[in-house]
Amino acid sequence: MAVSAQLLVEELHIFGLECEEAVTEKLVELCILYGQNEEGMASELIAFCTSTRKDCLTLETLNSFEHEFLSKRLSRTWHGASKDRGHRHAGPRDIVSIQELIEVEEEEETLLNSYTTPSKGSQKRTITTPETPLTKRSVSARSPHQLLSPSSFSPSATPPQKYSSRSNRGEVVTSFGSAQGVSWSGSGGTSHLSLKVLGHPEPLTRSYKYMFQKLPDIREVLTCKIEELGSELKEHYKIEAFAPILVPAQEPVTLLGQIGCDSNGKLNHKSVILEGDLEHSSGTQIPVDLSELKEYSLFPGQVVVMEGINTTGRKLVATRLYEGVPLPFHQPDEEDGDSEQFMVLVACGPYTTSDSITFDPLLDLITIINRDRPDVCILFGPFLDAKHEQVESCLLTSSFEDVFKQCLRTIIEGTRSSGSHLIFVPSLRDVHHEPVYPQPPFSCSDLLREDKKRVRLVSEPCTLSINGVTFGLTSTDLLFHMGAEEISSSSGTSDRFSRILKHILTQRSYYPLYPPQEDVAIDYENFYLYAQLPVTPDIFIAPSELRYFVKDILGCVCVNPGRLTKGQVGGTFGRLYLRRQTAGSGGRQSPCAAAQVVRI
Repeated sequence: MAVSAQLLVEELHIFGLECEEAVTEKLVELCILYGQNEEGMASELIAFCTSTRKDCLTLETLNSFEHEFLSKRLSRTWHGASKDRGHRHAGPRDIVSIQELIEVEEEEETLLNSYTTPSKGSQKRTITTPETPLTKRSVSARSPHQLLSPSSFSPSATPPQKYSSRSNRGEVVTSFGSAQGVSWSGSGGTSHLSLKVLGHPEPLTRSYKYMFQKLPDIREVLTCKIEELGSELKEHYKIEAFAPILVPAQEPVTLLGQIGCDSNGKLNHKSVILEGDLEHSSGTQIPVDLSELKEYSLFPGQVVVMEGINTTGRKLVATRLYEGVPLPFHQPDEEDGDSEQFMVLVACGPYTTSDSITFDPLLDLITIINRDRPDVCILFGPFLDAKHEQVESCLLTSSFEDVFKQCLRTIIEGTRSSGSHLIFVPSLRDVHHEPVYPQPPFSCSDLLREDKKRVRLVSEPCTLSINGVTFGLTSTDLLFHMGAEEISSSSGTSDRFSRILKHILTQRSYYPLYPPQEDVAIDYENFYLYAQLPVTPDIFIAPSELRYFVKDILGCVCVNPGRLTKGQVGGTFGRLYLRRQTAGSGGRQSPCAAAQVVRI
């Protein structure tokens, strides 16, 4: 195609850019090479200079423009065209490493070999046929550092300074159970593992339409929650009947309702109201006087049964607060695998430090997985954090989806030699994913057949059975959200973490707080279907910004493994050593033999 240098100069002059003759010649060459007209090339060049804050045109600027923008766009075009035609061929693409250049050459050679009759002695590889398919030798042999190239999506991919100079790597910061003598190495998935997602009534497996809910629908979900928990408490404590909230009574009455706040501010002991259920109280509200209660722990949205005196029908003086009742534990069956003991590693993002986008902590975690070969790795988002400075400032040169896929590919291919099963849980902070709660699983349609057996993409939240051991998984920071809203009075030494975790188990919900935090967008119709606890889990994993811990709450081992990074420094991850309880055995014993939280 004919390209006019004069037209290019005029287009750039409109935006106040002057260029030398050598730069103009290079631009003409780029127009011909990438099939662009003068106007289109000038527009894209202006956009590139604006985003990278370059105010003059030099040959160095054009080289960056070609490498960071034009070649990548052509690479994406090539990939899209190859999908449409249903076959692959060699063509130009963005080569970010020597290893990828080798792969391109091998691919071209494979294509040529398929059209020729090979002679003995000249054949470098085996022929690719349906009986002997092409192996993924070159892919699996690549190290994680070769798989993940931050320079391909960030112009300022500098290594994290404080993280690299840390001195406490591998330090065990808290332990649970009999951790002494545990080798902390698994079998790498060589033993048969049974992984099942438990639902209530079924698990969330795909995206759904949201932002269409109506206020009556939300009210119906909250009403159902009050009625269901009220029915369980009534049966457990042998309560004859619940009284209406606004009816005066001289005798003590028992009321069912939901805790709320009488204003838009934070809940305190003077602002507590009880919103009655629909059946007995028609949803009416009454202020609650807590002065007679010696011990209580309340938060907005909590379903409670209170006993007290309501002489005027305008205020309830509470004298007793009934304890919540957790669900029963899951009973293992004979189909729950044959491995008696196994190791689980849990880690939560962000997987980059706040001052870098190089994913060094993630690469270190992959090294640990390959070294210890845990049977199962549970990895929580965010994988590409919406709160990262380079993401918020839109400094990445690739789309969020592309960066996430590169990250996912690095984890899957980088841990292939370990054989560990991988479970990916999304987060509301994953910038490329749907920001709604409950959150559908990640989609990854290009998984290889050998990886499909060991990779499981689950929803947020999720209840998972691994060899009969039930895990409750959520990446939402429940401890932080509920800790900011809870009020309590206690004569004992119970800590806030224990109280909040007990609330989660007895309220039978992964997010019992109402109204939710501002950054949690809940779709209540799907919340009722997919965010309720079907059973009390044996292990409950709740990553949080707050301090790491491992606690036994009502027989459930609750773990906050912390986050893999904390600002510019390294964070922590968790590991658990589990023994499966055989079906039909005697009294229940916790399957968690030992647990530790370790610094990366």
